[in-house]
Amino acid sequence: MTIPVFPAVVLILAGLWSLLVWPQFLRRVMKDPRARDADGKATKFLTVHLVLVSVSMVLAAAVLAIGVIGLF
Repeated sequence: MTIPVFPAVVLILAGLWSLLVWPQFLRRVMKDPRARDADGKATKFLTVHLVLVSVSMVLAAAVLAIGVIGLF
């Protein structure tokens, strides 16, 4: 599979951006008082955001891989 250079670079940058931004977002969510209940257990707020970040990072890795593979 060959992708023109410009779209491949855009995919690589998008993948890298997401892999850099989402972990920072998760760190902020985990510090949020809504993330844990009074007993210290994870709330739905934390669970939903954890799933969101996980799916987004998997997609980011796929986008990055497609961009890199597309250059060759």
